[in-house]
Amino acid sequence: MLESSQLPITPVADTSPSPGPQRSLRHEDKRSFLQKLAEFIHPGPDSKDELIETLAEAEDNDIINAESRVMLEGVIRMADMSAGDVMVAAPRMDVLDIDAPFDELLHQVIDTGHSRFPVFEGERENIIGILLAKDLLKLQRAPELNLRALLRPAIFVPESKGLNDLLRDFRGNRNHQAIVIDEFGRVAGLITIEDVLEEIVGEIEDEFDVDEDEGDIFALADHTWRVGGDTPIERINEAFGVQLPQADFDTIGGLIAHTMGHVPKRGEVHDTEGLRFVVLHAKGGAVKWFKVMPAPSAD
Repeated sequence: MLESSQLPITPVADTSPSPGPQRSLRHEDKRSFLQKLAEFIHPGPDSKDELIETLAEAEDNDIINAESRVMLEGVIRMADMSAGDVMVAAPRMDVLDIDAPFDELLHQVIDTGHSRFPVFEGERENIIGILLAKDLLKLQRAPELNLRALLRPAIFVPESKGLNDLLRDFRGNRNHQAIVIDEFGRVAGLITIEDVLEEIVGEIEDEFDVDEDEGDIFALADHTWRVGGDTPIERINEAFGVQLPQADFDTIGGLIAHTMGHVPKRGEVHDTEGLRFVVLHAKGGAVKWFKVMPAPSAD
């Protein structure tokens, strides 16, 4: 019989976890017991609606302010929106005719106040490029230039293009405007980087927008007036001494759109109560500015 000191020794495999890479794969949970308990009782939001409700609660608790909440909600909702949701529909697009005289082009650019214009040839749907308003100055100084040489390439995107992807493209290729195409390859509308950003930060004021306290009726040098589409009808009646109906509509833009049966486009004219309303600027499905003058039949 072998004594215990003489028994053969069989090596035993070490089953304990070895230090090194395996240990580094573990994630150390640094949450306290109370934090774990609170998260178990009140789990985080499981949907976008719940996330938006959480943002509202954060505002109520003074964690974020109202403007931050609105912007964050805009970012969340924008993830489900496409170019077709916010584009300016094709019938309301302000476009330039490549064959139009210079004076006509200049007049249209001044009236609308845009910085970029799609340019068509023959039919409105045949967009051949984008013209920057500032490039018209080159034609004025050098009339021998060909307008086609000043055109920038037009960017075309499908209606289904997500706003997140579109904003990334706008930033990447430094374009601020795109033509939206429907499933049949026809021009469906126009979208700009401003349209996308407004879904996050709200309405962006442009050169045609003024604060309410600055007034909504402006007298012009040619004895006409520039009138905001959201001007109350009561104010129109007082300023021009007319009796437009106030029963069903609050603003002059809403009244004229209802009377005409559609949202007026730039250049359309409507006569009423001895006044002529000419649409100067329309945006987002509503008239922003009218030019008002006495109707030709009135003294």
